Amino acid sequence: MARSLWTGSIGFGLVNVPVKAYPAVRDHDVHFHRVEKGSGARVRNRHVAEDTDREVETDDIEMGFEISKGKYVTFTKDELAEIRPESTKVLEVSDFVALEEIDPVFYDRTYWLGPDGAPAAKAYGLLLAAMEDRQLVAIGSVVMRNKQYLAAIRPMNGGLAMSTMRFADEIVAKSDIEGLGKRTTKPDQRAMAMATTLIDSMQTPWRPEHYHDTYEEELRRRIKAKRAGKDISEPRATKPAETVVDLMAALEESVAAAKKGRRTPAGSKKSSRSRTAASTKPPRRTARTSARTKSRNSA
Repeated sequence: MARSLWTGSIGFGLVNVPVKAYPAVRDHDVHFHRVEKGSGARVRNRHVAEDTDREVETDDIEMGFEISKGKYVTFTKDELAEIRPESTKVLEVSDFVALEEIDPVFYDRTYWLGPDGAPAAKAYGLLLAAMEDRQLVAIGSVVMRNKQYLAAIRPMNGGLAMSTMRFADEIVAKSDIEGLGKRTTKPDQRAMAMATTLIDSMQTPWRPEHYHDTYEEELRRRIKAKRAGKDISEPRATKPAETVVDLMAALEESVAAAKKGRRTPAGSKKSSRSRTAASTKPPRRTARTSARTKSRNSA
């Protein structure tokens, strides 16, 4: 049974809805400890003064903000605690906005909101029904674990979900990315038609259970094998040399493959053009190629 992380209420107008927040997602990363080769002893970090290599006790450590090279404005933990916001008990709704107006880039982490006890169920059900009817998202701010968040509350799968959000000044502007959004030439009509045909052939309903973290699955398989004393060494497949692919030829081959209903598995040794072949079945999610972000996608 999930444990609540925050207890408070949603306030809009003069209405208060007591709720509890529960995590809606869980991480399944494989965590390693650093150990000494041979002995297996844990290797730990030590706090060492840079100029003397002298170990520093925790009580003698301050927090410093660098204002110039080697110069800091320092704060004690008590000084930082004085300005840290206290956890609030009310998420005060300031606005209701249309869901489609919120870009998913703003979402951070999602929590389920459940009614806090039987007496809150009626008010909770009323708010849920009204928001489902209007298809609007409630926007407000909340402090959890001494950190202030912008938050969005929305109806989802018959309940209310709260997503913490990024503030506007935390979003990297598209204009800051070189070449992003600048079209120098208009796409060739024939190429455009083939590209849209390929995209249409790969369209499928969203089924999140079809995607897997294949890197973690392989890692856990090897951990299990190594624990059993098995040899886990496997030669890594040699990557084929990078070749310049003709765009039109790649599109033609991909569309033809999609029409035949065949799909080249990711990681096969076929040409890069063949790897663009489509399928009506969604692909498995491949190993991580970048750090998480928690897009976080629409949580």
